Amino acid sequence: MGINRRGFLGAVAAGGAVLGVVGGGNRVLAEAGPGGLTVRGDEFLLDGEPFRILAGEMHYFRTHPDQWRDRLDRMRALGLNTVDTYVAWNFHEPRRGEVDFSGWRDVVRFVETAAEAGLKVTVRPGPYICAEWDFGGLPAWLLADRTMPLRCDEPPYRELVDEWFGTLLPKLTPLQATRGGPIIAFQVENEYGSYGDDLAHLEHLRNTLRGNGIDSLLYCSNGPSEWMLRGGNLPDELATVNFSGDPTEPFAALRRYQPRGPLWCTEYWDGWFDHWGEQHNTTDPAETAANIDRMLAAGASVSLYMAVGGTNFEWWAGANHDDAKDRYQPTVTSYDYDAPIGEAGELTEKFHRIREVIGRHEPLPDVPLPARPPRLAPQTAQPIGSVGLLDSLDVLSKPVRRTTPVHMEALGQPHGLIHYRTEIRGPRETAGVRVEGLADRALVFADGTPLGTLDRNDPKGSVQVPVPGDSVRLDLLVDTGGRINYGHRLADAKGVTDRVLHGSQALFGWEIRPLPLDDLSPLRFRPGAAPAGPAFHRATLRIADPADGFLALPGWEKGLVWLNGFLLGRYWNLGPQRTLHAPSPLWRKGDNDVVVLELHTPGRTIELRSDPDLG
Repeated sequence: MGINRRGFLGAVAAGGAVLGVVGGGNRVLAEAGPGGLTVRGDEFLLDGEPFRILAGEMHYFRTHPDQWRDRLDRMRALGLNTVDTYVAWNFHEPRRGEVDFSGWRDVVRFVETAAEAGLKVTVRPGPYICAEWDFGGLPAWLLADRTMPLRCDEPPYRELVDEWFGTLLPKLTPLQATRGGPIIAFQVENEYGSYGDDLAHLEHLRNTLRGNGIDSLLYCSNGPSEWMLRGGNLPDELATVNFSGDPTEPFAALRRYQPRGPLWCTEYWDGWFDHWGEQHNTTDPAETAANIDRMLAAGASVSLYMAVGGTNFEWWAGANHDDAKDRYQPTVTSYDYDAPIGEAGELTEKFHRIREVIGRHEPLPDVPLPARPPRLAPQTAQPIGSVGLLDSLDVLSKPVRRTTPVHMEALGQPHGLIHYRTEIRGPRETAGVRVEGLADRALVFADGTPLGTLDRNDPKGSVQVPVPGDSVRLDLLVDTGGRINYGHRLADAKGVTDRVLHGSQALFGWEIRPLPLDDLSPLRFRPGAAPAGPAFHRATLRIADPADGFLALPGWEKGLVWLNGFLLGRYWNLGPQRTLHAPSPLWRKGDNDVVVLELHTPGRTIELRSDPDLG
C-alpha cells in the first residue's frame, strides 16, 4: 500500500480494453525454472501445476500474535489460498542495532502459522513498505542524520539496507516453497514507481535478495499509470498492478507494459484507511465483489488489500501529507480498513459477498464459517487517581541540555512525546512564541500555566507569552503524530527541527526530555481532583473472562490509552474513530489497569463497549 488513490483514479475508470488483451510494447518477461511458484505464458504454476493466487493482506504487526491463527483461519474460510504480509523494519529494529524477532515480532512463527492454516505466503520485505505505518516501515534512527538519502542507490542508505536484509532474509530463506515451505514469492521494494525511477536501487535490492538465498519468484507492484509502471519495474521480473474499482483499464495498462505474463492485482483496495478529523471510509460490498468477479472471470490472480485490517497499536500509525493543501494528515489508530474480516475478527457483509464470488470460480474450503469472537460486556469506570505530566518529568526521563532545540531522533528516541524547557528573561513586552520546524503539535506553558497549542498545519501560528518579571519558564510539550509514510516528505523528524522564537528573538539554552513513555511504573497517582494541563489518569475495569472489547472516552479530548501496561494507541475527539480495540490477550481475569494520558481536558468516565465505533 502506498499509492495516493486520488492521484490516479481517473486512470481506473470503467471501459477501455478487454481484460487479458495482449497489447503492444517490447517488454518480455523471463519465465522461471521449475520448483515453487513459476510463470508459464500467462499463468502461474506451483510445483509445475496451474495455480491462481487468491490472496489477502494481513500484517502480523497489526494483530496480536495469540490471534494470528484465528484470523488466518478466517482468511482460509473466505476461500483464499495465500496470505500477503509486509515486514516492517522499524518494528524489528526500533533502535540501531537492537534487532528483535521474538514474540509479536516472530515473523517466522507467523509464516509457519499461515502454513498450518493451509495458506501459502507472499512476503513484501521492503525495506520501505508504506502501509500507513510510521515512516513507511523505515526505522526512525535513519533520521538522526537529516542528510540521510532514502529509497535510492546511495551508499549510506544502501549499506544499512544490506545489513538489515542480511539479518532478515536468512530467517525466511528456509521457508520458501522452493525448499518445501509456504513462501511462494517476494516483492522488490514497494510501489517504487510512484516515488522514483532509480532502477539501480531496484536492481541492488533484487541482487541483495538473491544474494541472501531468495530463489523464489520476484515481482514489482505499482499503480497502473504509465509513469509508475516505467519507473517502478525491473526488466525480466514480473510486473503487477495495484488499484481499486473496475479492473479493466488497470489490467490493460499492465498489458501495454508487459504483453505476456500472469495478470495479478497485488493490491485490490477493498476498503480504505482514515485520518483524524476526516470521514470514515467504506466501500460498497456488492460493488467490491463484482469487481473481484470480473478479475477472476478474466483468469487473473488477486490479492485483497486488506483481508484483515488490524490495529495501529502503540505509536505505529503513519501519516500522509496533502501537498495541494500543504496539510499533515495523521492516520487513526484503527486499521480496520473496512476489510472483509473486521478489526476484531468479525465476518462482514463484504466477507460473504466476496466468498460467494470466489466460490463461482474456485472450490471453497469445506469447513464451517468461524463464529464471531467473544466480546466483553459493557461497563463504565471512573478514574481513581491522577498525576500531572509536568510534575512527573523527573521520574519519566533524564534531561539533555542543548543550546538549540533538537528533534527526538537526534537523541536516539524512536517514538513518544518530547519536552523542551527554557527561560525567557525579562521583564519584556508580551510577544508570541512560535516554532519553526514543529512536528506535530506543541502545548505551550508559562510557569506551568497552559497558554495554548501550536500546530504544524498552522506554521505561522503563535501563542502570546507575557514576561512581566525577571523571567518566565517556558515549557513546550510536543505531541507527535505518525511519521509520513508516503511521498517525498518521508524525512519527517519529530519534535523541533529548527528554532523557537519569542517575537523575533530566537531562544537558546534548552533542557530537553525524551518521553518514550515505555514504562509508566514510576508514576505516583493520587486521588482527588485532576491537575490542570496534561495528566495521567488511572482506572480499574474488572472482568470475569478475557474477550475482545473496545474502550471509549466520552468527554475526553486527545491522548493515549494503556491497558495493563500495553499502549493501545491514540484517541482524539476529532474522530472519526471513537473506540480503541482492546484484544482478548491483553485482558486478564479480575482487575485490569487502564491508564489514560489526557493532554487537554479529561472526561469523567471510561467506557468498555462490546462493539466498535469507527465513525
